Amino acid sequence: MMGDNRHNSLDSRYWGFVPEDHIVGAPALIWMSTDKYKPFPKNIRWNRLFKFL
Repeated sequence: MMGDNRHNSLDSRYWGFVPEDHIVGAPALIWMSTDKYKPFPKNIRWNRLFKFL
């Protein structure tokens, strides 16, 4: 799980894995998706942008 304030958030990267039964809600939209192994702008996954789940 990742918090909204990515760089200053105490999310699962700080606390460790979150048990599945502690997760409330569900994802609704992928608003940005990138491939960390490719340089900008080729790293943008255009087929996943603004995809409703």
